[in-house]
Amino acid sequence: MAKRSLRASQAGIRQAKKAFTRKGWTQENLAFEVNLKTRQPIWRFFTGQPIERYIFIEICSILELNWREIADNPPAETLETGEKSATHINALVQQVRSQRRDKIQDQCGILQLLEVSRPVNLEEIYVEANILEEIASQQWLETRDIQNLTLKDFENVSLGSAFPKRIMAMRAVESYPKLRILGNPGAGKTTFLQHIAIKCNQGEFAGNRVPIFISLKDFTEESKDSGEFSLLNYIRSEFLVSGIAEPSIIDTLLREGRVLLLLDGLDEVLNSHLNAVYQEIRRFTEKYHKNLFVATCRTAAKSFNFKGFTDVEIASFSADQITLFAHKWFMTLTKPHIRDRREQAIQFIRKLDLPENLRLRQLVVTPLFLHLACGVYARQNQVPSQESEFYKQCLDLMLGKWDEIRGIQRDEVSNGLELPHKLRLLSQIAAMTGENGQYFFDKQTIEQKISDYICQLPNAPTEPEELQLESEGILKAIELQHGLLIERVRGIFSFSHLAFQEYLAARRSPTPNQSNVSRLENIAMV
Repeated sequence: MAKRSLRASQAGIRQAKKAFTRKGWTQENLAFEVNLKTRQPIWRFFTGQPIERYIFIEICSILELNWREIADNPPAETLETGEKSATHINALVQQVRSQRRDKIQDQCGILQLLEVSRPVNLEEIYVEANILEEIASQQWLETRDIQNLTLKDFENVSLGSAFPKRIMAMRAVESYPKLRILGNPGAGKTTFLQHIAIKCNQGEFAGNRVPIFISLKDFTEESKDSGEFSLLNYIRSEFLVSGIAEPSIIDTLLREGRVLLLLDGLDEVLNSHLNAVYQEIRRFTEKYHKNLFVATCRTAAKSFNFKGFTDVEIASFSADQITLFAHKWFMTLTKPHIRDRREQAIQFIRKLDLPENLRLRQLVVTPLFLHLACGVYARQNQVPSQESEFYKQCLDLMLGKWDEIRGIQRDEVSNGLELPHKLRLLSQIAAMTGENGQYFFDKQTIEQKISDYICQLPNAPTEPEELQLESEGILKAIELQHGLLIERVRGIFSFSHLAFQEYLAARRSPTPNQSNVSRLENIAMV
């Protein structure tokens, strides 16, 4: 058994102090880099007193020193020491993978789908995702070109044909060691991250690495109670659940670049903790840069950038993906006594492709809404015909129910803009823009419409600068929290789906004009 503590030799102390001086740090700085709560182990290290072996090795690693050259009477090479042969490292990885396998399968292999009373095996219903390597909202379009955007352009965007450059999402994960996956609500970001974890767990991807899946919402909740935002300590506690108690094991895996770290839900961190969480992710990913990192985030929350990360955006479902998902859905989730589930899926797709169901077809390119539409068909043997009720259900999800179901708390929209006000505001915007056949609008236009609305509310700001800031904040919150207004290209917004714009416009206008009747005839007032 190797010694559990190490001390620095006199020659090693001199060498370590030189390296420490080159860094220009204080002992508090070094303690922070090593994830220590106090600087006492640092002081003991520099005074030649014994400290925990894994802390000793980590200090040397941070100072870019060979710990064996620093230690007084270093132990012989064993499986538990920091510098292992490739064979020993591989053996350690497989040992940890084996101990963690059941935990990862339980954490990532099961889905709890909306309106489904039983857990569902992820691989039974999962459809391979595609991604866009170019983020649409980061592209530029001249304001004057907005006038040339037509209803057909909106339909192309909704159906995904405006973004032909798609690649398989797993190819992006294989290509970039640090990847951030962006997407709108319900696009399938978390499910894709779980899929990566399961593929790694099964040895089909990154079989020489240990998968670790972290919900950043859960990480933040635990960290705020202790006041210490440390991914390393959080991972150590995760390993304890799997019976891995030796801290040096995770240290070794991280130093050797043998971890696949999956960070889910950057957008789910409240503003009060956002900076601490982002700084910890930045520090951790830069310190342990040899590992693979994949994070997810809503597109509207992408303002923070991480060094070395590549941003991609999850694509809406193509026609083939919709068909495959529907077949998997009906085969997996319909009742056992239904004999021809495959035929039911075929009929669902046929009806979905009818011209009168175009708006619904545009809506179900999002996995969440496709799942709901499949559920309606399974119960009623027809695609949603009561469009107002179905769209209302989808809107309820976007306006808060989706977060509520998953236990996610969002920051309050400024000036207490509650759900009834949000609906009235969105309905007013939809009616005003729809009357003019306007499907895309620049940021200034939409902020002005928000200003016109909120200035009528009690306690509304009166100063123009305050009103402008309030409008900007509300637009950002509606985009980030609800995904109903989204930035298509830089500075140009639209409703996320034309069905929502038409539904909200009908809700606002008791007598839609004749040009809208054909599109709104099936949309009931609420």
